[in-house]
Order: sequence, then C-alpha cells, then structure tokens
Amino acid sequence: MMFTFETPSENKKCTIMKDRMLQAVNKQIQAEFQSAYIYLSMSARFEEMKMSGAANWMRIQWQEETAHALKLFDHVIRRGKTPELFELTRPAVTFDSALDAFEQVLEHERHVTKLIHDLYGVAVEEKDYAMQTLLHWFIDEQVEEEENAEGIIDSLRLAGSAGQGLFMVDRELGLRSPEPAAE
Repeated sequence: MMFTFETPSENKKCTIMKDRMLQAVNKQIQAEFQSAYIYLSMSARFEEMKMSGAANWMRIQWQEETAHALKLFDHVIRRGKTPELFELTRPAVTFDSALDAFEQVLEHERHVTKLIHDLYGVAVEEKDYAMQTLLHWFIDEQVEEEENAEGIIDSLRLAGSAGQGLFMVDRELGLRSPEPAAE
C-alpha cells in the first residue's frame, strides 16, 4: 500500500485561524499589554510612596503580562496570521494605600479572567482546538493571578495601613522574582 500526502501551499498553514478568532485574539493581546501598562504605572506610584517591595511586585507583574501578550502574539504568527496591535490607553491609576492598590489588582484580574473565558468561548464556537489548548494555560494562570492578589490583600488587612506590619508585607513583596520563561 502506498501513501501519498499533499503538501500545503507555502503560504497556507495546516491549522488556519479564522478571522473571527484572529480579531478576538488581537483584542486579548491588547488587553494583556494594557494590563502590563497598568501594572507598570502602579509600580511607579509605589515608588513614589517609598514602597519599593510593592513596586518590585508590580514591575514583575508588568513583565508577566507582557509575556502573556507575546504568548498570544507568537501563537497567531505560528498559525500563519499577522497580529494587529491596537492602541493602548493611558492607565488611570489612583490609590493611596497598598490595600486599595491590591484590591484594584484583584478586580482587574477578575476582569481579565472574564476576557479569557470569553475568548475560550469563541475558540469553542470556531472549533479552534489549537487555541483552546493554549487557552487552558491562560485559564490556569488566571486562577493563580486571582489567588495571589487575594493572599496579598489578606496580608495587608492583617498588617494594617502603617507601621511594622506594612513594612514586613512590603519587604515580602520585594522578594518576588521573575518566573522562568515558560515554553
């Protein structure tokens, strides 16, 4: 028995991404970069407040969100499409306490979780199994993001808004280091 295989044309990938999926992913790329921008702005505000540990935590969060955007960006390219980068808006970051800031982080991460779930819904409707597989990683990541924010909020509530407790939480936040790049 002889098998013959057709070779896809050079400009056609085997797992074509539909236009609706591409547009939805482009919007998520924007959301991830916008998140990074928000966290970098929060880092600057914490520096102004002389809370270098929280500033460090936010800067690492900025790196993670940028990596998330690039994970989607690279996936689009691997699928034979060209990502379209949408405009970012100036973050409206205002907070006077670490507790307020991390409550905003939790609210924002819950918003991003909803966006990821909505994107997964599009992937299911479009029968885009490659995107569904990638989005499983994002879904797990969002569980971790929310859990981390909730843990910091709990610590800040226990520590209070000033003094040694706040100093210790800030110091702990400063110990966060970037995670190794994921494959």
